[in-house]
Amino acid sequence: MQTGISLPPLTLAYGAHAAQTVQCWDPAHGPCRGVAVLVHGGYWRARFDASLMAPLVRDLTAHGWAVANIEYRRTGNGGGWPATLDDVRAAIDAVTATPWRSSWDGPLVGIGHSVGGQLALLTADRLDAAVALAPVTDAARTWREGLGENAAAEFFGTSPGQAPAVYEAASPVWQLPLGIPLLVVHGASDQRVPVEHSQDFVAAARSGGDQVDFASPHDLDHLAAIDPSTPAWERVRHWLETAADQLRLRSSSPA
Repeated sequence: MQTGISLPPLTLAYGAHAAQTVQCWDPAHGPCRGVAVLVHGGYWRARFDASLMAPLVRDLTAHGWAVANIEYRRTGNGGGWPATLDDVRAAIDAVTATPWRSSWDGPLVGIGHSVGGQLALLTADRLDAAVALAPVTDAARTWREGLGENAAAEFFGTSPGQAPAVYEAASPVWQLPLGIPLLVVHGASDQRVPVEHSQDFVAAARSGGDQVDFASPHDLDHLAAIDPSTPAWERVRHWLETAADQLRLRSSSPA
């Protein structure tokens, strides 16, 4: 995996497959704001890897975050449902269990893009907060609309009509409420995942009692959601810092 950045202090292997790894980066300065767990997108396909998140690794570590960048099996290299989600869950568990995580104070926050947003939201039970960037939130809808050149049909190997329980289990919108603070950022002009998916997810999450912030910049395209030079990412970073402060206060308050 080529990241364009120097080697990480720690690389975890959470399985036997070459893709079952997590690269863990220390913050560039202290105090540590928390640990950000990154989950990349690419419509579950093997040709897209964790190097997609390298710009966010650089930005977050420069702003005081420890960062764990997850790689996982995908369509074409041993992934599929439910193996891909199992990998992300196992990766987060591996990060949580390591002394590296124990050495950094602050909350564990998931940040996922596209199907990485789907996977991060589906692991909300392991996180203190989550950021979903142009996320896939409804697998059946993704299949029906043929998004990502029919990526859902390729990934699941079946249709929602044939396996409704599979598609429900793979859809964050069917897992609500998630019970953690959420930020969803989705460009209004996104062509890879229509913004209406996130609008409906946010409405359902709020109806279920979840605390959800939502931003939909009109000129933010799909890949720009992981570009740290955009104003949208500045908003994400501010939300992360605020959420981390609030979670610290909550954890230090008497029960």
